[in-house]
Amino acid sequence: MNRFVITTGQIRGQEYRISALYDENRKLIEVTPEPVGVPSILGNIYVGRVENVVTNLNAAFIRIADGQKCYCSLADCRNPVFTKKYSRKKLAAGDELLVQVSKEAVKTKEPVVTTNLTFSGRYAVLTTERRQLSVSLRLSAAQREHYAGLLREKLGEEEDRGFGVIVRTNAEGASDEELLKEIAWLRQCYEQLLETAAHKTCGSCVYKERTPWQKMLLGQRREWLGEVVTDEREVFEEVCRMFDVPESRLTAGGSVPKRVDEVVLEDGLRLSYYADEMLSLSALYSLKGQLTDALREKVWLKSGAYLIIQPTEALTVIDVNTGKNVARKDVQENFLRVNLEAAAEIARQLRLRNISGIIVVDFMNLTSAEAQKTLMKEFGAALKQDGVPVRLVDMTKLGLVELTRKKVKKSLPELLAGQEKGDSKKWI
Repeated sequence: MNRFVITTGQIRGQEYRISALYDENRKLIEVTPEPVGVPSILGNIYVGRVENVVTNLNAAFIRIADGQKCYCSLADCRNPVFTKKYSRKKLAAGDELLVQVSKEAVKTKEPVVTTNLTFSGRYAVLTTERRQLSVSLRLSAAQREHYAGLLREKLGEEEDRGFGVIVRTNAEGASDEELLKEIAWLRQCYEQLLETAAHKTCGSCVYKERTPWQKMLLGQRREWLGEVVTDEREVFEEVCRMFDVPESRLTAGGSVPKRVDEVVLEDGLRLSYYADEMLSLSALYSLKGQLTDALREKVWLKSGAYLIIQPTEALTVIDVNTGKNVARKDVQENFLRVNLEAAAEIARQLRLRNISGIIVVDFMNLTSAEAQKTLMKEFGAALKQDGVPVRLVDMTKLGLVELTRKKVKKSLPELLAGQEKGDSKKWI
């Protein structure tokens, strides 16, 4: 079972709140460093003003708070929520509307905003542009059919409700009552937003997204999570509230009530407050060491082989090398074994480093079509563990494996104080 760790530490003089996901062997598989005192705008909703519409780009440039200029694609702009409309055109300069930041600024590119407002919960997501009722494809066919019927029965037709709902993979195991309760809460958030936005000036932030650690925790599959642990009392109590732990369970009985350090939920999930002053939580989980490894170009595998991970401006290239691995018998059999080990590690590294965009992997050459098929199948299965959409495209005639990973936020080096390539040790 995975462990979710939340702690705070210094990185190059900047204090970060770090949320990290570990597997059962305390191996880091996902991490989000959040600079303390430097709030992110990702997911925030603003009253924006259209500066201009660029027809040949099928896009608009919209200003939000503090004069920040943002890029907005018009491809999905079907049902924008206007606060002020000055033209009969679909979208025109001067119009004021609600936009949500979908991507942070990366290098020289402005932040990306969308007119599709989304409100995420543990089990469902409410959307304003895409008004269909849909269910995660990662759920079983029987579950998808059940949830689809439930949504149609309770939410009615598209034109009546004015929003769409997506049931997340995390809904697996949730009761109908829990799911419907959360959807009702998301709907209430949206309706309150509309009421508030009608009285706000241009540039105002009308909805502040949850913190990065809260979003990361909400996105975890409940059945894969064994423990959530933090060394911050306020964070521990917030985690308990997120899992609907009543206040009465946070204090122990007696003449002098005492705050508890651990709560075990009905499904076995353990929520813990770590208070050992002799050994920090960061040291217990080797956080700094594993973060340093996640910034290195070379990644060693247990077999003695290694990966070289090289991001470029256009794409990321990953090379699999034999290294210290020596084939004792059949070379092709050994290549397949090393490739399968590399595929699992590459899937982890993509998630850990938050590598996005186009990715090309040069595995060791496999001459057998059956071996290639096995590799692609296992690689695809490993990539499905990632919460960010990954598309495994194909293997080219040269044996290069192509895939893409959706760009959502900055990569790990960029999050850690704007690290430059080859500067992986300086942040410690």
